Amino acid sequence: MKYIEVDEELYRHIASKTERIGESASDILRRLLGLSVDAVEQPQPLAISQPSLEAEPIQPVAAQTMPAVNDFSRLVDEHQLSQQKGAVGRFLFLLESLYQLAPEQFSQILQIQGRDRLYFARSKEQLLEASASANPKEIGASGFWVTSNNNTAKKRTILSEVLVQFGCDATVAAGIAERV
Repeated sequence: MKYIEVDEELYRHIASKTERIGESASDILRRLLGLSVDAVEQPQPLAISQPSLEAEPIQPVAAQTMPAVNDFSRLVDEHQLSQQKGAVGRFLFLLESLYQLAPEQFSQILQIQGRDRLYFARSKEQLLEASASANPKEIGASGFWVTSNNNTAKKRTILSEVLVQFGCDATVAAGIAERV
């Protein structure tokens, strides 16, 4: 694996161009530069050295998916969402709204995690044990915690994955996640 150093602005730009879960930095750059992804048999992922931001893809959840929630239109209260402070506040608000729609199914978010990263847990301590820099935040009064030190693009990707696992259409999920 080759490593390159990039400044934070460039890193955020590359991360913001993620189009699908699991897309590596190398795939993103190939797409942006108009290079064929198929031309390389086993592409080496491009590791971008940036300790404060996570670039690893979210790993797919095990074969079972969460039972579908029927009405995702109730998830977004635009007025309340606009009152949230920053991307972290909007991320937590949308996760809490989903919890309120389906509290009995919500524990299955614990299956969603990165290759080497825990995104959700039942306690702050579990997230801190997995990563000292996780900056755990409780999702409302749900009893579930989420790591909040990911960049906005990663928060959107995580939220979109959660929504899809709850049975939300991928396009609708992406639209909701864009509100983070």
